[in-house]
Amino acid sequence: MIKFTLLFCTFVAISVVTQAQVYKTDSGTAVFISKVPLHSFDGKSNYLNGAINLSSKTVDFYIDLETLDTGNGKRDKDMRLTLETKTFPFAEFYGKLVSNFDSTSNKEQPVKVEGFFKIHGKEKEVTIEGSLQKVDKNLALKANWILNLIDYDIIPPSLLILKVDEEQEINISAILTKQSN
Repeated sequence: MIKFTLLFCTFVAISVVTQAQVYKTDSGTAVFISKVPLHSFDGKSNYLNGAINLSSKTVDFYIDLETLDTGNGKRDKDMRLTLETKTFPFAEFYGKLVSNFDSTSNKEQPVKVEGFFKIHGKEKEVTIEGSLQKVDKNLALKANWILNLIDYDIIPPSLLILKVDEEQEINISAILTKQSN
């Protein structure tokens, strides 16, 4: 009986390990698009870190805000002061995949995640829509949403009478590599 129990436990453990579907990236892209009257600009980072565990449906991403680059040194400095990156260096999302994803299909599939986005020391529950696609053994991720600066106690900067829009468009994309068991 002990041999049967050990064999059964071993089989279950191997089954769970082989079914774990964890994908990670440390080189995803995050872009924000900001608008002021008659002008827009963007900031970009190629250091989006994150993981998706298809088995547990957990999604976990973060970015070091110091890596955002708008192509203008003065604007970058002002952005970091506005975001207070010395005190709040990261933007983070943690949540669950709430839509179905067929990991056996190679087609791009719409997905939805619900969870918590945190920036500037403030956390807010959000729902984000995007897509996942199986590419070889990896996952391609795309998502976008609107972030309202006021929701996170971020005061939009202004120059004279021109004020940065409170709403920022956020776009992320990444190739997540399947982790070996």
